[in-house]
Amino acid sequence: MKKIVECIPNFSEGRRREVVDALAEALTSAPGVALLDSEMDAAHNRCVITVAGAPEALADCVVRAVGKAAELIDLRNHRGEHPRIGAADVIPLVPISGTTMDECIALSERIGAEIASRYGIPVYLYEQSARVPSRQDLAYIRKGEFETLREEIATVPERKPDFGPLAVHPSAGATVVGARFPLIAYNVYLHTSDLKVAQAVARAVRNSSGGLRYVKALGFEIKERGQVQVSMNLTNFEATPIFRVFEMVKREAERYGVAVASSEIVGLVPQKALDDCADYYLRLEGFSTRQVLENRLAEALPPSSGVEEFVSAVAAPTPTPGGGSVAALAGWLASALGEMVAGLTEAREKFAAEHREAAALRRKLAAAGRDLRQLVAEDAAAYQAVVSAFGLPKETEDQKARRSAAIQEATRVATETPLRTARTAASVLETLETLMAIGNPNARSDAAVGAQLAYAAVKGAQYNVLVNLPGLKDAAFVQNCRNEVSDLARRCQQILNRIDEGIR
Repeated sequence: MKKIVECIPNFSEGRRREVVDALAEALTSAPGVALLDSEMDAAHNRCVITVAGAPEALADCVVRAVGKAAELIDLRNHRGEHPRIGAADVIPLVPISGTTMDECIALSERIGAEIASRYGIPVYLYEQSARVPSRQDLAYIRKGEFETLREEIATVPERKPDFGPLAVHPSAGATVVGARFPLIAYNVYLHTSDLKVAQAVARAVRNSSGGLRYVKALGFEIKERGQVQVSMNLTNFEATPIFRVFEMVKREAERYGVAVASSEIVGLVPQKALDDCADYYLRLEGFSTRQVLENRLAEALPPSSGVEEFVSAVAAPTPTPGGGSVAALAGWLASALGEMVAGLTEAREKFAAEHREAAALRRKLAAAGRDLRQLVAEDAAAYQAVVSAFGLPKETEDQKARRSAAIQEATRVATETPLRTARTAASVLETLETLMAIGNPNARSDAAVGAQLAYAAVKGAQYNVLVNLPGLKDAAFVQNCRNEVSDLARRCQQILNRIDEGIR
């Protein structure tokens, strides 16, 4: 299953479309990261942009977007209804498919460390990533907003960030990053301009005041509408569904003689959340989501292959995905052919004596395949990080030093990534040689094709390692990389020669 992480960064800008567009562009600046939604709110002076993609590529895009926010948003001049401590205020990460919450936590830590290192912005970890229990609650971190944090970050121990300096960035403030479960941003507008009513309803509804579990709520005045709003985050829509929240807001507002005007969902919402609302309000009997036309069509019509899309992306006049990603893909295909050969060996009773060894080899190849699949995306992301580092400002001595350090770090990662491809592909080739000896002889040609692909992956990765070495200043690291990748290529050439001799 493809690894997909959703990210829903909130930026402190909801009035300048050109700024929001620039942020969205930064968030989708790597292949494999898609823009799903973009919402602007002038009253809150805040935007919420939703993107999703492969974890490593997504992480690099998020870091670039934070840099763009720091460049374009100045909190010293920012005013809006919504509490905030940063230009890039909060960056939630949500596991969608092929990934776990623990992996998203690790990703959030990597993003937080990179933001602090690259831009000098203090970063706090929240929700599932929080290292301090009280910081699971975003409101606790944002207490007093930017202005109070600016005064307390260096003097109040509880406000020490998880990453970065004991001083807010002068214009960009601080940033909160963390992994969390899917959340629905849900607002209800009331037919009144009395802010006290919205605040009272929010107090009755939110969990921290004894209301509904998994509901966070605040009351706001929306002057341009002449109404107030109960603004909520629903952190577990299955345990506390939307319809239950709406009914409680409606009931509490009626206690003050106020009716609900309308409600809205900000950003994206899971289909099941709306299905539950339809089921509740229509009082449907025996309702099944399989009755939804689009769901049945999705079942009946298989999704199109991503092979053509990837090849088209390689053929496009853009630097990524390039040779490093293709090398990793070749290694992945090699591991898949090996899995097939091992499976054909296990499936035949006549090879019963080899079943256990074949099963072990198949598991080893499957693990290598998962790593190589991830390296396809990681290689493209590593190249983009190098490009971004070269694009950093270099007007002052401090900026030059930061740029130089960022280039070295990005180039090092761009070297280590194909080196990992070479190592993994070499292990695949070694495993394929063993399969050639013990596996189903009817599939020996498949194993041999896999061996050629694995060797191509090693050589392709070697080229990508070598091309990066001249740009690195760490002589010991350079020599170690050169030696290791050369040894891998030489050893794999010997294996391939033996396989060639054996297949004739």
